[in-house]
Amino acid sequence: MSFVVEIQPEVLPKTDNSVGIDLGIKTFATFSDGTKVDAPKPLKKRIKKLRKLSKTLSHKTKGSKRYEKARVRIAKFHAKLKDTLNRFST
Repeated sequence: MSFVVEIQPEVLPKTDNSVGIDLGIKTFATFSDGTKVDAPKPLKKRIKKLRKLSKTLSHKTKGSKRYEKARVRIAKFHAKLKDTLNRFST
């Protein structure tokens, strides 16, 4: 099924106010005017899990099978964390 819809674009009023946004992990977003937005709770939980996974990787012997399993586990978790950050920022 496909739909074709014609709409009239709404023109927004022009303003000279602009704000810069810095996305981070500890503070999710920091605006150029000094306002800070805290990270959502699910993100904080995932960061905690990432710390734990990284710590377990550091205890493994480099080159071993268990090291590779832990490394892959962290790589997969990084992908999930990136998806989470994208979901919250859009």
